[in-house]
Amino acid sequence: MFKNKLIQFLSPSAVVLILIFGSYCGKSIEGEPKTKHKFEVSKTDEEWKKILSPEAYKVLREKGTERPFTNEFAVKEKGEFVCAACGNRLFDSEHKFDSGTGWPSFYQSIDKQKVGEETDRSWGMTRTEVFCNRCGGHLGHVFNDGPAPTGLRYCLNGISLKFIKSDKK
Repeated sequence: MFKNKLIQFLSPSAVVLILIFGSYCGKSIEGEPKTKHKFEVSKTDEEWKKILSPEAYKVLREKGTERPFTNEFAVKEKGEFVCAACGNRLFDSEHKFDSGTGWPSFYQSIDKQKVGEETDRSWGMTRTEVFCNRCGGHLGHVFNDGPAPTGLRYCLNGISLKFIKSDKK
């Protein structure tokens, strides 16, 4: 409600400037996200564009966000979620839960070393971005409002992930 009132208060040109600035904040430079990290898998923008769909490129390389409830990950099957860019094993279906947000949510990763974290101050907020520690692909954000046992909610873009079904019953 506050957001709607704020948008009504702002001039149309101010809204356009906010949207342009917000979409620019996370842009990558030469295939690497804005980060101080070095990654095992490193490609140029052109190389990433050849292997990722335009939508996946926007999210994984330019730190975009897919619309909620548009991903395919309402799955209940057992398996692992890997980075859509490099195949790094990131999350297990055993740690997935329905947060009601429209994005896949997990309360922990497979291994803390596989997921990197960095402060994200885009859009006038301070959040913790999470990315693949192998290729630097943007996954989403982690919040401290998740379920036990960790209290964490990894809120991820479905397009940043691929599901590998497990043979285990």
